[in-house]
Amino acid sequence: MAVEIEKKYLLSGEDWRAEVVRTETLTQGYLSMDRDREVRVRLSGDTAAFLTVKARRSGPARLEYEYPVPVADARELLALCLGTPLQKHRHHLSRTPGRWTVDEYAGANTGLLVAEVEWDEHQPEPPTPTWAGPDVSTDRRYSNAVLTLTPYTSW
Repeated sequence: MAVEIEKKYLLSGEDWRAEVVRTETLTQGYLSMDRDREVRVRLSGDTAAFLTVKARRSGPARLEYEYPVPVADARELLALCLGTPLQKHRHHLSRTPGRWTVDEYAGANTGLLVAEVEWDEHQPEPPTPTWAGPDVSTDRRYSNAVLTLTPYTSW
C-alpha cells in the first residue's frame, strides 16, 4: 500500500524557475472520479504511460497505486475519459525536503501554475518556500480531476 501526502500552492513570483532541474510534458485524464476515489491515465511525453488509482484516506494523505501501461493503451483510454484531458508541463525542482514540482497548465487551463510538494508519511511537512503563494490544497477547483470538467479559463 502506498500513501501520498501532498499540498498545493499558487505561485507568488517566478523565483521557482531557478530551481527547475527537469521538465516533462504530461497529458492526463480521468476514467472515474469522486471525492473518495479517482482512476487516472497519464501520458508522459510519447514514451511512458501510467494508470493510477487514488483513494481518500484522511487530511492531505491518500492511498495511491500507480502501474505502467503501454503508451498505445493509454492513448485509447484517454479517449474514454470524462471531461477534457489535461495538458501541462511539469517542472521538477531541486528543492528539498519533499518532492517539489510546478505544473504549468496548457489548453483550457492556460495561465494556471500550481506548485505541489509530496512527502513520505513518517516525515514532517516541508517548509513553504517564499515563492509559494496561498495554500489551495483543500480548494477542489484546483484538483486535476475537477480541472478536466471545469477548466481554469472558465472560472
